[in-house]
Amino acid sequence: MAGSTLLYLSRADVERVAPDMPTIIGLLETAFREKGEGRVEMPPKLGLHLPGDAFLHAMPGFVRGLGAAGVKWVGGSPENRRRGVPYISALILLSDVETMRPYAVMDGAWITAHRTGAASALAAKYLARPKSEVLGIVACGEQGRTHLLALSAVFPIRRVLAYDVDQAARDRYIAEMAARTGLAISGVDRARRAIEESDIVVTSGPIRMPPRPEAEAGWLRPGAFASAVDYDSYWTPAALAEMDKLATDDFAQFRSERAAGHLQGTPEPYADLGEIVAGRKPGRESDRERILAMNLGLALDDLIVAVEIYRRATDRGIGTRLSL
Repeated sequence: MAGSTLLYLSRADVERVAPDMPTIIGLLETAFREKGEGRVEMPPKLGLHLPGDAFLHAMPGFVRGLGAAGVKWVGGSPENRRRGVPYISALILLSDVETMRPYAVMDGAWITAHRTGAASALAAKYLARPKSEVLGIVACGEQGRTHLLALSAVFPIRRVLAYDVDQAARDRYIAEMAARTGLAISGVDRARRAIEESDIVVTSGPIRMPPRPEAEAGWLRPGAFASAVDYDSYWTPAALAEMDKLATDDFAQFRSERAAGHLQGTPEPYADLGEIVAGRKPGRESDRERILAMNLGLALDDLIVAVEIYRRATDRGIGTRLSL
């Protein structure tokens, strides 16, 4: 890979060669097993926190056994919906693990959206009941879409309850995703119903600091699993405290976020996803457990998918060569 050029892949290029969701989930399972075995170097993301709950993060990582090294530069703003642009934008830079020279840079927005859904599905594989059939989606943006694709690839989902504060966004989601998946998707007018009636729940609104949570204790029923993509922004401290298990994707990142002001009412996780995948900590142990995964988003998720996309792009001659 070392040389005097790097390969640039636009979002269109990424989408042309992108792996399907089951493949992405498999890639993440391999990467998290590497993490659980201690073969990942990944400091907590470096963050800039801008007005209006906007952010910019630098996310470096090295998955030793898989030869994946690089960094993601990612930003987001809750105001982007009003501006008519996506909440998240990102670039991923890959470096050769022998020469340290960069060899690829690619759009990271598609990867971010899909690896996030895949990470929740991977956590659910170990922490949700295998026969979970009803999925609650709270926030019908891009994460609501990718999470439906990911979770329906792992579980026998037969019914989806969708909620969004913007009813028009919810209705667009229902029309698009019902056509795309063939699943029965119903809109609900209260988040509580989407949570109470579901076996698996995903909340993926904007990450707020301080949080303004709505989901109360007792909403998530015994035996259900939830993925809090929006950190502690939607779940009250009382709701988090009643969980039988709370897992995260990385302890160092969890503590870094807490030091930055997030997660103040969130209990300490019992395990990270790498420990669970590697068999060092148990997953679900009872059909009655309420379990929540609070994945914070890791560089290893992005890098392992980016390396696969680079491989596919070079095999097909896709992308633009740029001089260093």
